Amino acid sequence: MALTREQVREAVERAGDEHWQALIRHHEDAYPESRPTPGDICRAEAERLNQLGLGDAPDLTLLESRVERLERTVRLTHLFGYGSRKAHLLTEPFEGYS
Repeated sequence: MALTREQVREAVERAGDEHWQALIRHHEDAYPESRPTPGDICRAEAERLNQLGLGDAPDLTLLESRVERLERTVRLTHLFGYGSRKAHLLTEPFEGYS
């Protein structure tokens, strides 16, 4: 089943409040510039991960989505559990959403 915006949001929240707050600050601190909302970023990340084939992989489970604020953008890294032993796999950091 493909990943949804809600699943990515839940994964960001599981990573810790500071990660969700980083998305909020990225959007709000840019005022009056217009940056994507946290919901926009979660939706775009779900689409990006699905395009990479990670949303439909039967043995992968999205555990956490970590957010790091940079000067003009955010860096996202996703932690997946793999297989019955739930080995942890990290995605390459993705920077975008400025």
